[in-house]
Amino acid sequence: MTNQQFLSEIGRFESILFSFALRLTKNYEDAQDLMQETIFRAYKHRSKFAEGTNFKSWSSTIMRNTYINRYRKMKNRRHVNEPVESFLYAVENRGAIANGGEAKMSFKELEEKLQVISEIYRVPFLMFYQGYEYKEIAGYLNIPIGTVKSRIFLARKKLKALIGERPVAV
Repeated sequence: MTNQQFLSEIGRFESILFSFALRLTKNYEDAQDLMQETIFRAYKHRSKFAEGTNFKSWSSTIMRNTYINRYRKMKNRRHVNEPVESFLYAVENRGAIANGGEAKMSFKELEEKLQVISEIYRVPFLMFYQGYEYKEIAGYLNIPIGTVKSRIFLARKKLKALIGERPVAV
């Protein structure tokens, strides 16, 4: 696709693409940014456009993928926009926060309940609880990630059933 062909195709579908960008971002400025990024990527990869295919679909796919990638990137960054000083109250008043869960069931009881669960479920569950990622657990246990997720889910389900059976202290 030549530069002239690309510019004429983008010109034809610019308003449709911008409407799609607005629908994705729900913000005018973000839609403009997404539109600019999409046009840049489409221009950069215009040689990959197959003649005879739908340009609107091709560019919409680029826009959707760009939006998804940007969303994932922003989600993973976890920026804090407020100064640390404004969060000091949470640390200072930590003792004031009541947690009824510890009073209802001690950790020793929880460990006993975990021992009832089969080892094939308990090990992945405890590793996940300790902060390991699915990928790390799968590598350590030499099993597929889907199996790890399934075993953790089933361990939670079994643990909930066991906790539900315990007598309630009055």
